[in-house]
Amino acid sequence: MAVEFRLLGAVAAESAGQPVNLGHARQRAVLVALLVDANIAVSVDQLVDRVWAENPPARVRDSLYGYLSRLRRVFAALPDVALDRRSAGYVLSVDPARVDLLRFRSLARRARAVTEERALSLFDEALDQWQGDALADLTSPWLDELRERLHQERLGAELDRNDLALRHGQHARLLPELLTSAAEHPFDERIIGQLILALYQSGRRADALACYERARRLLADELGTDPSPGLQALHQQMMAAGAIGPVAGPAPAAPPPVTALPIPRQLPAAPPLFVGRSRELAEISSTVDQAGAQGRMAITVIGGSGGIGKTWLALRWAHDHLSRFPDGQLYLNLRGFDPVGRPTATGAALNAMLAALGVPPGMAPAETDAQAALFRSLVSNRRMLVLLDNAQDADQVRPLLPGSPHCTVIITSRQQMPGLVTTEGARHLAVDLLSPDEARHLLAVRIGEERAAANGDALAAIVTAAAGLPLALAVVAARAGMSPAVTLRALADDLAADRDRLNVFAGNDQVSDVRAVFSWSYRTLSPPAARMFRLLGLPTGPDIATAAAASLAGIPLPEARGLLDELARAHLVTMTSRDRFTMHDLLRAYADELVGDAEARAALSRMFDHYLHTAHAAALVIEPHREALNLAPAAPGVVPEGLAAAGQARRWLTTERPVLLAAIDHAFRAGCDGHAWRLAWTLTTFLSRGSHWSELATAQQVALDAATRAGDLLGQAHAHRDRALARNQLGHRTDAVPDLKRAAALFGELGDLPGQAHTLLTLGWICERHGQQQDALRYDQQALAMFQTAGHEVGQAKALNAVGWDHAQLGDHEQAIHYCEQALELHDRLGNATGAARAWDSLGYAHSRLGQHQQALASFQRALGIYRDAGDHYTEAETLTHVGDTYRALGDHGAAEEAWRQALERYGDGNPTETDEVLARLQQLLSVGMSR
Repeated sequence: MAVEFRLLGAVAAESAGQPVNLGHARQRAVLVALLVDANIAVSVDQLVDRVWAENPPARVRDSLYGYLSRLRRVFAALPDVALDRRSAGYVLSVDPARVDLLRFRSLARRARAVTEERALSLFDEALDQWQGDALADLTSPWLDELRERLHQERLGAELDRNDLALRHGQHARLLPELLTSAAEHPFDERIIGQLILALYQSGRRADALACYERARRLLADELGTDPSPGLQALHQQMMAAGAIGPVAGPAPAAPPPVTALPIPRQLPAAPPLFVGRSRELAEISSTVDQAGAQGRMAITVIGGSGGIGKTWLALRWAHDHLSRFPDGQLYLNLRGFDPVGRPTATGAALNAMLAALGVPPGMAPAETDAQAALFRSLVSNRRMLVLLDNAQDADQVRPLLPGSPHCTVIITSRQQMPGLVTTEGARHLAVDLLSPDEARHLLAVRIGEERAAANGDALAAIVTAAAGLPLALAVVAARAGMSPAVTLRALADDLAADRDRLNVFAGNDQVSDVRAVFSWSYRTLSPPAARMFRLLGLPTGPDIATAAAASLAGIPLPEARGLLDELARAHLVTMTSRDRFTMHDLLRAYADELVGDAEARAALSRMFDHYLHTAHAAALVIEPHREALNLAPAAPGVVPEGLAAAGQARRWLTTERPVLLAAIDHAFRAGCDGHAWRLAWTLTTFLSRGSHWSELATAQQVALDAATRAGDLLGQAHAHRDRALARNQLGHRTDAVPDLKRAAALFGELGDLPGQAHTLLTLGWICERHGQQQDALRYDQQALAMFQTAGHEVGQAKALNAVGWDHAQLGDHEQAIHYCEQALELHDRLGNATGAARAWDSLGYAHSRLGQHQQALASFQRALGIYRDAGDHYTEAETLTHVGDTYRALGDHGAAEEAWRQALERYGDGNPTETDEVLARLQQLLSVGMSR
């Protein structure tokens, strides 16, 4: 029997009718954080925020990994449930039908999409999923907020169900529930209206009128307002009906359509061949449903860059939901961003809408405020859609808003409208680029599935070049459709030429020309913002931080922040997170067309300086005893970011990692060879600790090419040595050893004795990893002698530990302890915490081989604490492996398994050799357990 998860009450699970032990409250909170996004990756940062918010314990990730490990063991015994780690986070795979929350949402969605007769039973089934307060036994800021949202969803479903039930004469069964709901929500006029209607239909007209009077007095006394027009209309209908018996049919909660006035049907045609956007369509529906449940007008602002498909999205939703608006649909193109002319004036817009509502020419008031008031009066009791397309800003839109909760407003604009969100309660819906699958589907529909299938590679190249911009895809599809002789391969080749890419997306008129559409937004910018936009076409990374943009432009940080905000409001950049911005490839190409060569060279030099000086500082913060590079001063206008603490430096490196990798390649292509190899050097420690070996190998290859082209021997030496480290971890030892020998020769040629010794230590490490223990000892002893000759104490301490480790591998554990204790003493004196951690690990290993297991475990714990503080996952995993070995020797197989599973978590996907070794230990342990 399948497992059942319950969140709509106390958090629990059952399998085969028996309760499943989900652990204590914190572990159940981790489960909830995964279940609400079942079958979707949830990142570690999201899990930490959801479970602990702003008060995480000191080692919060260790706690989280422990809970995840225990949950994984629970799920191992359950059918059809799995907890897996993916690159984007953790995924709890489960049938949505086995989770009560997901069942509730699915049933409620289905109920809103079917006939009323079927909807009523679906709503009842949805509400039956609830067994009390959601997540009743758990609390955290995120859980509390989620619980409130779920209760609002429940209330919305109840109110929709009530409307249906009242229309079908089920007033008697609803009365007890409505009396309770009205007491709990005395200001919710939708609930009050349902109660009044149920009383009236039950023949209790006097009680219904008394209920209305109580609500009227309460609203006046507490809020200083009158009942809504809908509630007042219901009261008037009851008064007009007189002393009659129960009504046979439902009394409407809102007045019937005003048939004396025309019913406008102004929507343009539905967009042909619409694909994707299911999430956005659902969000618009959700906004309208929630507003209806709360008795207020729904306003959705659809924002996005030119050509992104805002109007098509609005029209698609409107045509799919015409039945919601029996009193008509108003449409206005406000021409906020138009190739000719000015934005539509407010007075002209109001006159157009008044005319559509039947106001004769010349009869509308002359003053704008009076026009707006008349418009609100005419639509106050009507269920209408108002679609305001291509709006310039909130000031243009605000006078055009109805005042009735029965109306729905959809606005499209290239500008964000935070003012409407703040004062009018609008919902901002940002429209993003189409996904690759959606883009391919759009092209295939336009040019034909058969042609698309026969040109898969070319189609994929076009999809990539079009960057998911619907307008660009439509232009290419039109060219391919109108000119069958032009092959898709030829179009793809045209798009591969970066400087000319936008020519392929040139339509026959300005509305369908991508470059022209972008220009309408560009022309609205202030001159400083226009300059910032041009420069932002230069970086090749996925996004850019505000501080980097400031250096790119050579301006102070506050000024840069203001300009980026202006660009974001115009949807010419997208804010991906706090202080980070991106633009899609076609906007980047347009910006790149606008920037001059001299302007570009100066800006790129400042940007590379920003990244190099900040990354160099970060590298020395996370590894304080590493030899620093001798950097030239940064260019004027460059302000490197201050990174004083190790945690701050790691976070910066983590965030900027893809940007820095792109900058290395960009610097090389721009001929900035010194920047290229030095940037690669700054990333070596960070990438190694995170086991990003492929990235390290690629970066060091570029670094070597740059240093070779520049004739820079120091850069070549560093690149050879660091490339060897990556190559070895990727399984290419035969390539790594020549790299290291070349690096040692270059350092020797430069007279850099410490550099040469560090290279020999790396050679010794590789030999040890491949079972050549005597060779490893020889290289490490040579390195120790060189460090001693150079008077390099940090290197001496590292070499002492390496020699000690070599002795341990050769079976001479007493000698190993002798060297490692010397290394530990020297590291402690120098304040080198990570060096001390490696010595503690070596000591633990030697003690464990001497049977001194408790002493070994104590040493390992000292090492683990330092590695975790440093964020060094690779060496932490090595020590965890040793911990598991020690527990196995002690006979504690459970602790051994837990340590090895944590080691696998830390190794991740980048260390297949080490991972296989740990998996072999686990398999052997499980085999022993089964044989018993």
